[in-house]
Amino acid sequence: MRWVCCVLLLLVTGVAILTSEESRSRAAITLSSADVFTMDPQRMSYMQDLRVARALFEGLCARDNTMGVATPGVALSWELSADGKTWTFHLRPDARWTNGDRVTSGDFRSAWRRLLLPDTAADYTELLFSIRGAREFFAWRSQALAAYVAGAVHDDAAAQALWAKTLEKFDELVAIRAPDDQTLIVELDNPLPYWLDLCAFPTLAPIHERSLAKWTRLNPTTGMVQSDAGWTKPGVLVTNGPMKLVEWRYKRGMRLEPNELYVGANAPLASSVEVVPIEDANTAVLAYESGSIDWISDLTAEYRADLAEASHRWRASHQTEFDFRIAAGATVDEALAALPAPDASRGERRDVHVVSAFGTDFWSFNCRPLLSSGRVNPFADARVRRAFAQAVDKRALTSSVTRLNEPVATTLVPAGSIAGYTSPSGLSFDVVRAREEMASAGWIDRTGDGIVENAAGEPFPPVDMLYMTGNPRVKNIANALAAMWRDALGVQCELRGKDGKFAKEDLRRGNFMVARGGWYGDYADPTTFLDLSRTGNGNNDRAFSSAPFDALLESAQRELDPQKRLAILSEAERVLVEEEMPILPLCQYVTLYMYDPAKVRGITRHPRLDQHLSQIRRVHDAPVSAMP
Repeated sequence: MRWVCCVLLLLVTGVAILTSEESRSRAAITLSSADVFTMDPQRMSYMQDLRVARALFEGLCARDNTMGVATPGVALSWELSADGKTWTFHLRPDARWTNGDRVTSGDFRSAWRRLLLPDTAADYTELLFSIRGAREFFAWRSQALAAYVAGAVHDDAAAQALWAKTLEKFDELVAIRAPDDQTLIVELDNPLPYWLDLCAFPTLAPIHERSLAKWTRLNPTTGMVQSDAGWTKPGVLVTNGPMKLVEWRYKRGMRLEPNELYVGANAPLASSVEVVPIEDANTAVLAYESGSIDWISDLTAEYRADLAEASHRWRASHQTEFDFRIAAGATVDEALAALPAPDASRGERRDVHVVSAFGTDFWSFNCRPLLSSGRVNPFADARVRRAFAQAVDKRALTSSVTRLNEPVATTLVPAGSIAGYTSPSGLSFDVVRAREEMASAGWIDRTGDGIVENAAGEPFPPVDMLYMTGNPRVKNIANALAAMWRDALGVQCELRGKDGKFAKEDLRRGNFMVARGGWYGDYADPTTFLDLSRTGNGNNDRAFSSAPFDALLESAQRELDPQKRLAILSEAERVLVEEEMPILPLCQYVTLYMYDPAKVRGITRHPRLDQHLSQIRRVHDAPVSAMP
């Protein structure tokens, strides 16, 4: 899933947002988060969207956010055929939508069909390509739409006829069957070890088709199915998760309350949850300190390393007692809450938590032959991309710029995060080799002015570095990268910070040369990272395409032996991070949370970061137990 940060606001604006809502009571739990883009399950890909979706929607499976394993969701049970390809899910008969309708197997089937339509323009369509016939259906619909546009007739009747044919083709090709309202049968091309993990992912959540249909039409010009975003608004959106959406205002936040019809395992523990997008990182800390919010879900203030050190110092002074409580069976938060209170005069804190994440911080290279301006793109050459990668001192970035000493990354899949998977070496920091790569690509300082030129004497074009504003860490890294590339390679860089919504659009259109990125794994398999570089993948903003790399991914899909499959994927990643380099990995993510464990519970520290908003609760006047 994508990482995102937002645009800077004046401090007074952020505080006003939190203090001016006198007309309604404060939520039981309030958290600060990046602003949500969409509540359309099939169209989301950003972490803040997925976090809220887990509260509003429930899939066939849920995911235990302590152990990271799939658990029953709408499906109470399932069976797998002897050949490992056919899954039969049995849905709970009492599952209900917020409007009282039953949740049926047909709701899942229609949602997955929608995810497979190129019309939806979903980032995660390929998650379903392991289903027999799914890839063929997507290709057929894409070709049919192209033929429709090229045809002579474009009217409502023609669009309806194409849609009717599409429904027939889906039934014919795609092995997703709903023999009755409580049974869903899915046949895969090959056994997939992480299939249940996918069934817990929010983009595979069901949709209430009848309510969506009111906001959907066929475009007679394109033949496409188009859905208006109005179906996801409060008072309209019909969901099936533990909570329901009662308020959502752009850049003002959203409010969730318990879904009284929910009958699953994640029944809400808080009477209400409010998600507030405080777009300036320092304002978020001020709001937390004032008591306006309970949890900062991604602490990005400029001084966050100092805050983390203050928390570490307090915990270190009580390490023996902390270890004793953990050994006695306490959770980390329970143990922290039981320790003596921090001494503010000594600069101690207990409310900053550094959590290792199943994610990688990276920058993307635009791999298109031409830039959006029409100019030749130097980053279309893998030698240039490798040169820029080898000119980065990542250890200096994590020790002196971020100051959090995150594990340096030379691979996209976090090293050691997946059992049985051997990571390739990747490229190391090597300025000499970086300059040799640039020279091999024809970029040499021919005049002695410190600027590299091509054979025609034209200087390397200024490197357009796109990033989303709001996170000081990102801008600091961008400045450091620009300095490293200037000194090592003789190129000039131009930083371009944009609001998240507009930066996202630039990424889609390829309007960048180098862009800040990042990815948190969605399921426990290397493909959750490697698929980002597959040709045509919805999250492949770089437009990278490599036939050998794609072939390795295809080979891994067909391989039935688990260890041989992982070995093939390791070779695929080697091609990415040692030869092609469409993505420059910098470090493994660590996430900083800010909350007081003596006041708030239910926030997981699992690297997957699958927070269940429905399970977060306030500790009311809980006595601090004495050391036994």
